[in-house]
Formats: sequence, C-alpha cells, structure tokens
Amino acid sequence: MPGSRLDPIDRKILAELQADGRMTNVELARRVGISAPPCLRRVRTLEEQGYIRGYHARVDARELGFEVQVFVMVGLVSQAEADLVAFEDRCRAWPLVRECHMLNGEVDFVLKCVSPDLSTFQSFLTGELTAAENVASVKTSLVIRAAKEEPGVPFGILEDRLSRSA
Repeated sequence: MPGSRLDPIDRKILAELQADGRMTNVELARRVGISAPPCLRRVRTLEEQGYIRGYHARVDARELGFEVQVFVMVGLVSQAEADLVAFEDRCRAWPLVRECHMLNGEVDFVLKCVSPDLSTFQSFLTGELTAAENVASVKTSLVIRAAKEEPGVPFGILEDRLSRSA
C-alpha cells in the first residue's frame, strides 16, 4: 500500500499541511510533536519525493466573477495513446478547463470548467472544444451549487486502514 511507505509522523505532516499549508514550520513541528529542524527536513523530503506537489490558495471563483461552473463529458473518436495524450495536452492549454480526468466506461474524459458567464463558456464549447480534432461527443452539466469541495485525501481513513493491516 503506497501510504504505508510513510511513517506516522510523515502522514501527520501531510495531513496538517493539507489542512493549512500556510502554517509556519515551527507550528507544524509543534502539531506533529517533533522539533523544527527535523520537521523541515521531512517536509523537504516529502516535496522531493512528490508527496507534496505544491501549495495553493483556495480562491472563491464566484467572488472573482467566475459565475459559471460546468462539468463536461467528452467522447473521442480514437482512444489510441497518442490521441489521448494530444487531447490532454489540448486541455492543459485551455484556461477555462481547470481539471481534466480520463475515465473508463462510455465517456473518455470529464472536464471541470469555470467561466465568467454562459456566453464565454458557449464560445469555448462551440469554437474550441467541439471543434477540436478527435472529439466525437460532448455533454455538459451546469453546476447549480456545490455541497462539498474538499481538496486532498481523507487521512483518517488511511490511518484506520494502516492500523487494521498492522
């Protein structure tokens, strides 16, 4: 199990930083029960090993004027690896696409998009997404409201699972 490669202190560090990535190293060390220098070394190691991929502010899209959020299900003509990679590259280049996930089943990709208004999203949809090479079908679902938006992973479940397997 991947999470078991980390010791309990590393997992505590990750859980604390996931909850508040702005805390000082001294505060983080206090919360996980070690002194500041080894805590900083552990954080740097977790970053180098790819467990920590970055630090971000969670901004309120609607407060910033991005009133429209849409989930888009995309079917491709071809699922050859080169075509999948080409579509993923295209998604990375589109600013309105904030997340892109390849799926199995009847839909190839689901995209999470944000837009300041419906007309901007419609222009993207008709001018870029549906016109893109290899796109066979597009279905959209406009978000009415979000009941939950939790980043990261549920560390409590990981800890329970690890304690049962020990």
